[in-house]
Amino acid sequence: MSDLGRVLIAGTGPTSVQFAVMVKSRLDCAVGIAGRESVRSTAFFADLERNGRTARVDVQNDKHSAAAGECPVDELFRDYEAVTGEWRTLVLTVTADAYTQVLRRIDHGVLSRISCVVLVSPTFGSNSLVRNYLRGRGVDAEVISFSSYLGDTRWMDGAPSHHVLTAAVKKKLYIGSSRGRSENLDLLCDMHRRLGVAMGVVNGPMEAETRNISLYVHPALFMNEISLNTVFFDAEPTRYVYKLVPEGPITPSMVREMVNQWKEVTAIVGKMGIKGVNLLRFMVDDSYPVRPESISRQDVELFEGLPPVHQEYLVYVRYASLLVDPFSEPDADGRYFDFSAIPIRRVFVDGEGRWDVPRMPKEDYYRTKVIQGVARHLGVDCPTIDEFLGRYERALGEAAGIHAGEPLTDAFEVRDFREDLDMICEEITKAR
Repeated sequence: MSDLGRVLIAGTGPTSVQFAVMVKSRLDCAVGIAGRESVRSTAFFADLERNGRTARVDVQNDKHSAAAGECPVDELFRDYEAVTGEWRTLVLTVTADAYTQVLRRIDHGVLSRISCVVLVSPTFGSNSLVRNYLRGRGVDAEVISFSSYLGDTRWMDGAPSHHVLTAAVKKKLYIGSSRGRSENLDLLCDMHRRLGVAMGVVNGPMEAETRNISLYVHPALFMNEISLNTVFFDAEPTRYVYKLVPEGPITPSMVREMVNQWKEVTAIVGKMGIKGVNLLRFMVDDSYPVRPESISRQDVELFEGLPPVHQEYLVYVRYASLLVDPFSEPDADGRYFDFSAIPIRRVFVDGEGRWDVPRMPKEDYYRTKVIQGVARHLGVDCPTIDEFLGRYERALGEAAGIHAGEPLTDAFEVRDFREDLDMICEEITKAR
């Protein structure tokens, strides 16, 4: 039995299945899964029961075979209020904007016995938020943040079930704990290293949370006029997140905004004593590599000191170099795999009959509002971030008007996330 003890996984998405198999097979932990009542979670729990409460993971690529496997799930809770028993570790696989919603719904008697909380897909400030919330309820728990989830996991047949497919595994993740280098942190690192993921242990959880590429690129990619029109208004044509105009949103001016936002985030984290990232190195080394003929190693290493126009040029070249997978095998016609063909998803009707906003940009709205709020708290100007959010909120208002009288989720509301921001900023103030 590992030091993580009995592990409760909060969330009923594909990530929860992968994490259950990892924990059970690698750390020999008792595992429970809890979720909130919804159409999707009902289908998930029903399929688990039909299959003997067995969680199963297959992989797309044999080199990731260590992530595959199956395991029994010891306990299932169809609502967070229904959780009972003693759980030592709580793993939050839900989206970062739902962390406090989940914690509020777990019985205090259960929560008070938890000694470690793991944030699988946090965003900037999530660890501070969870620590502050737990302290307010008298819970003294270690909180560990990953920079992001380990890869790309999806339902095997496209619908919630006991069976998922992990299609990709990241080369490297970062991790940080509210208690420094701990036994729990080392166990989680070992669990991921066994899957072939390099683990970078950083000085603290906030630093780990800044090592997420989405923080730096998603606002520019999704909060521009082309992407917003595709998400909220245009029924056709299909447009693609990582393609150049006219097939996608990438233009020199969009890249300029991306580079400017990176500089604003760097100034924010610098105020907190956290070293920023070299954006190009992060893109090339920690995300997707490009051929050296496209971007030289010297350009990568010197990127932070280059003139702005040179920085923007290199980031544009990076995206242009990944329109196809430069390391794939060409077909008989000399064509490479269309790596950038990731469609921009449109607003949709969820399982409960309500209009909803896709995960991207819905999650990006929350993360970018948090960054803006922290910038205000620290007295850092962020005009590019302000512009992104202004565009997004105008689109939200217009879309809500178009669907007036129809059921909408709260994703169509302009929000300030004040409660979360107050807790995050309180922790930042304590740490300064």
